[in-house]
Amino acid sequence: MSTELCGLELEHPIVNASGTFDAIAALRTFGDEVLERFPFAAFVSKTITLKPRQGNPPPRLWETAGGLINSIGLPNKGLAGYLEHDLPVLARLPVPLIVNVMGFTREEVATLVAAVAERDEVAGLELNVSCPNVESGLIMGADPRETAALVHRVRPLTAKPLIVKLTPNATDPAAVAHAAQEAGADGVSLVNTLRGMALHPRTGAPWLGARTGGVSGPAIRAIALAQVAQVAERVSVPVVGMGGVETGAHAHALLRAGAAAVAVGTETFRDPRAGARIAAELADIGRDRRVSARL
Repeated sequence: MSTELCGLELEHPIVNASGTFDAIAALRTFGDEVLERFPFAAFVSKTITLKPRQGNPPPRLWETAGGLINSIGLPNKGLAGYLEHDLPVLARLPVPLIVNVMGFTREEVATLVAAVAERDEVAGLELNVSCPNVESGLIMGADPRETAALVHRVRPLTAKPLIVKLTPNATDPAAVAHAAQEAGADGVSLVNTLRGMALHPRTGAPWLGARTGGVSGPAIRAIALAQVAQVAERVSVPVVGMGGVETGAHAHALLRAGAAAVAVGTETFRDPRAGARIAAELADIGRDRRVSARL
């Protein structure tokens, strides 16, 4: 079950999706038991931005058939707050730490990458490219040229692994992934959430405070599988697949589609130990396949 992801040695191929497992809150609630029984082989932090963000106005969540719509809005302490308050806590985790960063210009992302990458506690970085570049008006991860320009800008700033988290809302995710690879990315991850809306059952007005949000969970599993397979056929760098993973069988399907590792997100809201359970189920699948092959 041991896995290498962009040069990082992992005990198994199951990691968390950014923003879906609050390790700091878990440590505050359960103490060192979290360190002794940590459910993931690597930890991907919540997205951090250059300046602090309060996030979107409430309501922020809507449970939909087969999934969840969230409009959290990336609340975080900002770069300085993260380095001062969050990073020392996350450095206690017994697994590699991958920090997810997002900016609204290439220079903002460059500032984040340079500051985070120089910290010894950080094993790698994930670039959230699902936001618009205010200079061009284009979504950084939806246009191959925008993605390539961003990676070109930040690649010289660190030798640590750079993983580009792709948006599923691109016309051709494989072309974006290939552009990221050619510009120097060490890996890509997908899929992020898909845009969705919920209406108030009585008034008919948008339920979420920001009107729309990101759909995740089992409802997007088939989309994730298709996009992971499409991207894996196009690139040679490792692919982290995610989207609606609830069981070891779902993780196994993404691995068969070409993923090198699998991220678990929405399922951890229902089962905080989902990462460990899914890793164990995946190991059982591998064991059964090896036994069958010998018979």
